[in-house]
Amino acid sequence: MWGLSLIDTLLPLWIILCMVGGVLIGYYVPNVESVLDAAQFAGVSLPIALGLLIMMYPVFCRIKYEELGALFQGRFMRNQIIFSLVVNWILAPLLMVALAWMTLPDLQEYRSGVILVGVARCIAMVLIWNQLADGNQEFCAVTVAINSILQIVLYGPLAYFYVVIVGQGTSFQIDMWIIFRSVLIYMGIPLAAGFLTRLSLYRFEWYNKTFVPAVGKLSLLALCYVIVVMFALQGREIVGDIGNVLRTAVPLILYFLAVFFGVLVWCVVRKVPYDITVPQCFTAASNNFELAIAVAVGTYGVKSKEALAATIGPLIEVPMLLLLVYVIKYVRGRYYPTPEPDLVQNEKRDDGESGRG
Repeated sequence: MWGLSLIDTLLPLWIILCMVGGVLIGYYVPNVESVLDAAQFAGVSLPIALGLLIMMYPVFCRIKYEELGALFQGRFMRNQIIFSLVVNWILAPLLMVALAWMTLPDLQEYRSGVILVGVARCIAMVLIWNQLADGNQEFCAVTVAINSILQIVLYGPLAYFYVVIVGQGTSFQIDMWIIFRSVLIYMGIPLAAGFLTRLSLYRFEWYNKTFVPAVGKLSLLALCYVIVVMFALQGREIVGDIGNVLRTAVPLILYFLAVFFGVLVWCVVRKVPYDITVPQCFTAASNNFELAIAVAVGTYGVKSKEALAATIGPLIEVPMLLLLVYVIKYVRGRYYPTPEPDLVQNEKRDDGESGRG
């Protein structure tokens, strides 16, 4: 279906089964939450943290680090990065705050948790969606790396401004170490492992033909595993507070759709190549739920409504963005019917022509 392999085509089925299975486990298996959450790594359940790291490693093994310099020599790419930063750090957080106020005016605690999710820019899952949709992995990696650095500087002030000042939430202090630790772990560890693996092995022919496809299967397996654990941890809360859970899902669903399609329309109108459109859309629409959950738990407590709202974020984000993978594949068939020429060569050619003009 639209170029996806059989395994990828059936991924929605696996995701649905994992979601349902996770909720059933969380609701019917005694003490499963305490068992899964007994050990934590960087403020996140250890089983989830390990799953995320395993999920990210194969993605970083695919990135052609040796070609990054040539990829970003042209003005077009620099403009794309600027656009990505404006959407990620100005427009997207503002939209989430507006939607949270519109849909949750009487649920201040849930509203604060949703805002914490909206301010946290994605540094992990976006690489999975980009890979599934055949986006440019090098461009995606660079934008994720830039967002990681900016997250260390901007997340604390922006979260305080939107939650306390704009959102009228209770005053709180964000530990900057939590933010730095999240970036260091969920971006730094898999990036370093993938980079060293590729640096050591990419010259061998079997690396791309055998190793990368084989290890790549770990990403989807780890994704399914993470979904089961996430829903198992929140299964009882989801069923017990289903009304507020469904209400909290509303601003998140509207956010993912509005940001994704807003960026997609802009890229189509501007005739941005498909492989760059993909990471632009998913980077803007995705969020760093690991950081949002860690901050909510560290600030308000693990049983707080803010922490529950932050946890609902990935429960909505994962199936929504998987659906959008199929949407953008469909868009490619409608608006990108022919194979695209090499982007780097085009930029060199354009730069050469403008220099002669």
